[in-house]
Amino acid sequence: GIGSSEAEHAMATGTLRLSKPKSMRVTFHGILSEGVTPKDMILTLLAQYGAGGGKGHAVEFAGEAVSALDMEGRMTLCNMATEFSAMSGFIAPDDKTCDYLEGRRFAPDGAQWDQAVASWQNLHSDADALFDQEIEIDASAITPMISWGTSPGQTIGIDALVPDDAPPSPLDYIALTKGQAIKGVAIDAAFIGSCTNSRLSDLRRASALLKGHKIAAGIKAICVPGSSRVKREAEAEGIDLIFKNAGFEWRESGCSMCFFAGGESFEAGSRVISTTNRNFESRQGPNVKTHIASPEMVVASAIAGAIADPRDIMKGALT
Repeated sequence: GIGSSEAEHAMATGTLRLSKPKSMRVTFHGILSEGVTPKDMILTLLAQYGAGGGKGHAVEFAGEAVSALDMEGRMTLCNMATEFSAMSGFIAPDDKTCDYLEGRRFAPDGAQWDQAVASWQNLHSDADALFDQEIEIDASAITPMISWGTSPGQTIGIDALVPDDAPPSPLDYIALTKGQAIKGVAIDAAFIGSCTNSRLSDLRRASALLKGHKIAAGIKAICVPGSSRVKREAEAEGIDLIFKNAGFEWRESGCSMCFFAGGESFEAGSRVISTTNRNFESRQGPNVKTHIASPEMVVASAIAGAIADPRDIMKGALT
């Protein structure tokens, strides 16, 4: 982000002066458990190291769990590097990257494609590279995550309790208490959308859990595809029908209610579980209480009418 002085300089000179960032590598070792998503990975990082943990750094995500992700899952990690206060977040390109890009609109082709691939294959850290900071996380220990406060860093696992050392201000706003179980807290609305988690793969996974279920009575549930192309492709697969049959509103693509800018919003003071990247005060409407989570947890919670574990649907324990 830049202020008015920096914007003026950029408009006048066509340049922007920046300090060289420090380097950080975040390595996720091991394999994710069933029901755990890239959103849970980045929320785990935020929970452990805070929303300011990456300030002044360019962050490289690495490790077995990252390599195992598809491209859209990797995009979720890098998208929320901003919530970690990082200057940028990136993942070394590999065969998955090239396969994803080949044949896409605006991608090079012919001899230029071969040249591009050869160049991209060199965009990785050396084996003996030194970073200003290294963070290592056991991916196998990650559980579905949910925010409890008014910052993405104020996040816990679905089976955890609101921390005893939680500051009073976010607790007062979010209307929770220290030591309270987050699972089972009643919600008023559910939202799937935003640049963080409204890609086709997100909608596929969410609809697979939602199929055959109905959302709880009184819940306002909205799904907003991330782009017109995603919307068209989802509708071609019948994903829209699954959402609509379950009771979700199927909207046109866009930012929608990722943030409140004076237009439509959730009802004032309501509690919303959302796939967005931010849960600031009034982010989704006046005094709206936002809990950020994965698309799977949003679907499970919409069905239950309360914050719920998506793994319960997978086990057939949530109907």
